[in-house]
Amino acid sequence: MTEQPPLSGGSTGPQGSSDEPVAHDASAVDPANPHETPAGAGVTPDELPATAASASEVFGEALAQAARRAGIDPKGEQDAGRMVWASIGGVRGILEAVVPSLVFVVAYTLSYSPSTGEANLPLSLALSVGLAAIFTLARLIARSAPSSAIAGLVGTLVAAALALFTGRGEDNFVLGFFTNGAYGSAFLISVMVGWPLIGLIAGFLTNVGTTWRQDRRQRRISAWLSLMWAGLFFLRLAVQLPLYFASNADASNVIALGYAKLAMGIPLFAPALVVTYLVARSVFRVGERGASA
Repeated sequence: MTEQPPLSGGSTGPQGSSDEPVAHDASAVDPANPHETPAGAGVTPDELPATAASASEVFGEALAQAARRAGIDPKGEQDAGRMVWASIGGVRGILEAVVPSLVFVVAYTLSYSPSTGEANLPLSLALSVGLAAIFTLARLIARSAPSSAIAGLVGTLVAAALALFTGRGEDNFVLGFFTNGAYGSAFLISVMVGWPLIGLIAGFLTNVGTTWRQDRRQRRISAWLSLMWAGLFFLRLAVQLPLYFASNADASNVIALGYAKLAMGIPLFAPALVVTYLVARSVFRVGERGASA
């Protein structure tokens, strides 16, 4: 009796039976298309997740890199003082943030005439903008990150243009009112809707995404820190806006407004940043997953 060949087209061997089905190999070359790369060839299962990073992971990594460039260590292993010093840009960062505004206030004060109630506004603005431009040019020549200096220059130019257009020195501070109002509102609204900004930032920096919302302690602390920042921005408005409106009757209030802005700038920002960093570091850990509330 003649034995029939296997239907699968495979050959029988001494070690196995031809009755067992032959598994299809996805990596095998198709005879009809010998030049086509087999599906899944050269790719291991361990490599597949690396090519499919979620949007939150990409955003978190970008935020962490930005924090490292700003001098903030997402792992929370650095000294708080050094972190704040690096995040504000050291001596150069302080000069870029303070000197243009300080020069405007000093020039406005020196040129102010009590008898006429006026000051040399164009000169004060020109000195302020000129210094901001010098700081930006120095960054470009040194090939260091110019983003903060450019942002400061643009802000100074816009504020000066508005003041020149209206002819009122107090309008040099209007842009700051809008930015403080926007930041304060963003922090306050984030708490009201249950997504405090500090928690979002810390979550992505520490690579835990939004799982911190499952931890009642982390959620509560994030809310309080966000409210602290909202209070800082609104406090600036509460002090500076009355001086701004009083400047309509007495131009000398422009000088007081300028010094108030300086006093409520880095002297308030730096301590708030230290508190935020130390508190957030105590409750957030890199890679940690929040426990269910």
